[in-house]
Amino acid sequence: MYKIIAITFLFISTIYAETPNVILIITDDQGYGDLACHGNPWIKTPHLDKFHKESLRLNNYHVDPTCAPTRSALMTGRYSGRNGVWHTVNGRNMLRSREKTLANVLKENGYTTGIFGKWHLGDSYPFRPQDRGFDQIVIHGAGGIHQTPDYYGNDYFDDTYMVNGQWKKFKGYCTDIWFDEAIEFIKQSHDKPFFAYISPNAPHTPLNCPEEYEAPYRNNPNIAEPAFYGMVTNIDDNFAKLEKFLKAEGLYDNTILIFTTDNGSAKGIAYNKKIKKKLGYTANMRGQKGSQYEGGHRVPFFINWPAGKITGGRDINTLTAHIDLLPTFIDLLSLKSDTPELDGSSLKDLIYSNDQKLEERTLIVENQRVVSPEKWRRCSVMYKDWRLVDGKELYKLKNDPEQKQNIAKSHPEIVTRLRESYEDFWVSTSADHHIDSHIIIGSEKENPLILTSHDLLTSKTPWNHRQVEQGMATRGKWMLKVAKKGKYKFTFSRWPEELNKAINSDGGVNGKLINAQSAHIEIQGQKRSCKVSATHRSISFTLELEPGLAELITEFQLSDGSFMSAYYCYVDYTPAKASK
Repeated sequence: MYKIIAITFLFISTIYAETPNVILIITDDQGYGDLACHGNPWIKTPHLDKFHKESLRLNNYHVDPTCAPTRSALMTGRYSGRNGVWHTVNGRNMLRSREKTLANVLKENGYTTGIFGKWHLGDSYPFRPQDRGFDQIVIHGAGGIHQTPDYYGNDYFDDTYMVNGQWKKFKGYCTDIWFDEAIEFIKQSHDKPFFAYISPNAPHTPLNCPEEYEAPYRNNPNIAEPAFYGMVTNIDDNFAKLEKFLKAEGLYDNTILIFTTDNGSAKGIAYNKKIKKKLGYTANMRGQKGSQYEGGHRVPFFINWPAGKITGGRDINTLTAHIDLLPTFIDLLSLKSDTPELDGSSLKDLIYSNDQKLEERTLIVENQRVVSPEKWRRCSVMYKDWRLVDGKELYKLKNDPEQKQNIAKSHPEIVTRLRESYEDFWVSTSADHHIDSHIIIGSEKENPLILTSHDLLTSKTPWNHRQVEQGMATRGKWMLKVAKKGKYKFTFSRWPEELNKAINSDGGVNGKLINAQSAHIEIQGQKRSCKVSATHRSISFTLELEPGLAELITEFQLSDGSFMSAYYCYVDYTPAKASK
């Protein structure tokens, strides 16, 4: 018996030993030009520069112009307009539960999976990373530290982060913690291949950086934000720490290691009105984060896997995109998968044989950032080095990399062709634009559950702590699914629970007083209200709900008669008593 067990264990261990590990590093708001290896003359990124030399580079790799849409497309291999994540807030950043992620697929194929840093595809069940294939989770809330789902008071140093569903206090700088936690996760992954998704919030705002990293960039007249550059250099040092660990543990050769970013540069580029000059390095591209022009969506992508013969010295200039990652992994690693139909293509043949069959395809990126997507809104239709912007501007990058000369009138046949490609894309993706993502309440997976104004379905919402402090008013609703019949206690407030402050106070942070007079709730046709006193920290209502879809409204009426949504709502479910 023991001999059989030993042989079986040896067989399984042999299979796993041949299976490569995967580490995907994706930074936040770092553009193509925010690396020295891409020509930036001021930034210091020696370790990533070295990795660039040792890696295969996708030199024409594109993402959506903002973070959550990019991450959703990368995770699913499907356009953001199809998977439900075409915005970063307003209830449109939650990845539809029907979608299968890269983590799901790898886990189903024997990998242990971990995420460290930013998720931004939903903070409540069933959208959390633990609901989407991740085993180990160490993350901040929402799209960045200091956003409403994040722990109040986090500022990048000695913060409180979510660890497997529970808040935990940490010591140190955020980026250091993400890499340290990833390394610890890898240390514990002895009997299985691992997938580590390292997703720093840096260099996203707020621009908080250790002094020793920011100081060298001060007083440089060419740099827009010294802290931004310092945050990138800190990422570079953490990358070196990870590489050193992998090599010391004998893991480097059989690990697929990827470095990329989620959109164009944010604070690495800025126009100085006083001197009438654009500061920072643009890499000869127009636009930055949020832009439909090349600088908004063309980003770095370096991949290295020595055991798989994917190493340095070669650029792939064929058009590629975030939607290609999942199909590439499925093909490259021979993974079993029942994913929905993918929009991306496997790059395996392109990587190993420079196969040119992808040359003729057309790809599209867009920046919707509205509740309901709009046709032709801030989009780029890409074919070879042609770019059709917003359906009316045409550029040929070979002759005009900065997209200064609109040549649509002289190439009507190209415009027509690319417009037809977009029409097909729009018909396909817009078919599901009406679908809302519903947070599930009353499930044992997450009870109690926290809702924040970040996810209110509305055109304008307070999505960060500063807006909460300013008392930014909005009226919206949370789209819910009631899992089970029973009593639901809704406790809502202006301030998060961890502050323990009165609704009609400044929160202890010099916040603007809102002078709430009454509180109101509406769900499943039931309406309740009560007065708000000077000492109320929150207001609670307990209602009997039936299973099914529901819209939740929780509001305060202010002294001037106006209404505003609550920023925080805690939902606690009690099962219905069984009838005798």
